[in-house]
Amino acid sequence: MNSMLTLTVAALAAVVAIVFSLQSPLLKLNQFLAPPQIAGTHDFLHSATVLPLTGAVGPESLVFDPNGEGPYTGVADGRILKWQGDGRGWTDFAVTSSQRSECVRPFALELEHVCGRPLGLRFHKKTGDLYIADAYLGLHVVGPAGGLATKLVTEFEGKPLLFTNDLDIDAVADVIYFTDSSTVFQRRQFMASILSGDKTGRLFKYHLASKQVTLLQEGLAFANGVSLSKDNSYVLVVESITGRILRHWLRGSEAGNVEVLAQLPGFPDNIRRNRRGEYWIALHSKKGVVGNLVTSTSWFGNLLLKLPFDFKKLHGLLVGGKPHATAVKLSGEGVLLEILEDCEGKTLKFISEVEERDGKLWFGSVLMPFVGVYEPK
Repeated sequence: MNSMLTLTVAALAAVVAIVFSLQSPLLKLNQFLAPPQIAGTHDFLHSATVLPLTGAVGPESLVFDPNGEGPYTGVADGRILKWQGDGRGWTDFAVTSSQRSECVRPFALELEHVCGRPLGLRFHKKTGDLYIADAYLGLHVVGPAGGLATKLVTEFEGKPLLFTNDLDIDAVADVIYFTDSSTVFQRRQFMASILSGDKTGRLFKYHLASKQVTLLQEGLAFANGVSLSKDNSYVLVVESITGRILRHWLRGSEAGNVEVLAQLPGFPDNIRRNRRGEYWIALHSKKGVVGNLVTSTSWFGNLLLKLPFDFKKLHGLLVGGKPHATAVKLSGEGVLLEILEDCEGKTLKFISEVEERDGKLWFGSVLMPFVGVYEPK
């Protein structure tokens, strides 16, 4: 028995011993598995307001257009919606698939590959075009008027992209940087990707003029959010499984080098830069006992996959059974500047993105039927 297996078995045995030694095993087990508190955090996000998405769910990414209108967000039925204000609410703006006759339910996992599932969104500041990372259909673009988006990248070296996730745009060089989370699993299998310790994620560069796709980095553990620095000298890439924020240098003497900018205490999703050059990262959840075991040994995660657990049970174990929201702000050098939370999940939970705009923080969530808005006092 190798040392990692020994550690895992010992941890499981410890959990069992604790549970059976307590008067209220289930309650105590939930407390034991719950995600830890983070020193210095501010439990303020419960005071956020929400903008309901009537008939829709899963606003993964949020973006404002060059005119300051929006936000726009992609939802689980394949549509991209635009917020028109309190009077008009959300209106349809664009889609990535023309095959939408069956796309009538807010959430239909089995139809995502048909209807499309837009994740990362970014506007080109010069053209006003909206670029879309669709999990199943690849990299797309749609003009300022919206409508049916046009395909740009759907494969690499003859093999289809399975899990296009996020992107950012260098508007000066007309280059798009985007992630493909896995070459093995699609989005609807994201739990299997995490639990198995899959490390087939990739970072790509797409040149708009030449239409050339270049592989910049591979072997990433669930490649997720992407954000360029203010001067476009490097791009930050999120590894959701490891909780690492990687800095991939694009220019200067360090060009091509990759370093760990920060290690976060959870499962980070998207990363977005504010006007000051700082970065907001949304944590899908913090890591509790199970999350740490899963990310430290693939053996434990693969064991969970073999058990007769549905998605809800597996997800509950991974996040510690307690819905919550955690947002982290980093400096350009990876220094932790601020942590905001809704520790009890009273208003926000399972956030996927934080977008700072005009003194407010806008929150997306891949699982919730609303967008959150928080205005610091």
